[in-house]
Order: sequence, then structure tokens, then C-alpha cells
Amino acid sequence: MSNSVNKVILIGNLTKDPELRQTPSGTSVCSYTIATNHSWKDANGTKQEKPEYHNIVAWGKLAEICGNYLEKGKKVYLEGRLQTRDWEGEDGIKRYRTEIISENMVMLNSRGEQTQKNDYSSQQSNPTPALQESEDISIDDLPF
Repeated sequence: MSNSVNKVILIGNLTKDPELRQTPSGTSVCSYTIATNHSWKDANGTKQEKPEYHNIVAWGKLAEICGNYLEKGKKVYLEGRLQTRDWEGEDGIKRYRTEIISENMVMLNSRGEQTQKNDYSSQQSNPTPALQESEDISIDDLPF
């Protein structure tokens, strides 16, 4: 039995609006990119920052939710796994792309913004908003 873990957890901001499309068989797939910042102090004690960009792919119901509710600049928490695809380009050179396959996504925007804080998981058959203990829910809060 092999023990291995392929788990990614990120909090970042969308760099552009998500792209929602359908596979030939009708499955929804959504692609988007989020940016995270790595910060550190250099040898002189000066704070440095470097952005990292992550390619995200969501499938099925989670893809539809991402495509309908996410937009450029919004902050998200996501969990997923790394997957590397390969293909041969038109020039005959083999290319690779590492992506994060999203399995869970939480929108981290405040209620005052356009979208609300919701928790969606690709493993749920009927995703519903996550509630904090002190929140009341009304029918207007449901995204479907």
C-alpha cells in the first residue's frame, strides 16, 4: 500500500473572469487563475513580495458555480489536487501544464460586496451556502 498525499490549499484573488464551457459530452468545466503573494525579508531586512499565479480547473456543478459567481478580483479559498497535463504542440514539441483541480471552493467576499460568502464542494450533489452560527438565512441568500 502506497502512502501519498496530493492536496493543495490556497487563498488568493482571481486575475480575470472565469471561463465556463462544456465538454462534447456536456460536462461543465471552468478555468480561472488566482494569484497569491509570497513575502519575505531580504538580507537587508527589506520586505519583498513575489506573486505566484495558479491555474485552477473545476468540473461539474462546482464549475457552474465558479463560472456564475466568481469574477476578476474576488478572493477565494480553495482546496484541490495538482494535476499535470501533457500534449504535443503544432510544432511537434511536447508541452506540460500543471493545474489545480478544485474540489472545494469558498468565496471570501463580505456581504457588502456583490457576492456572498459561500462554501461549495464538488463532492456535494446539491451545494448550499455555508452558514456561520450567527447568520440568519433567507430565500434571497440561496444562489439557486
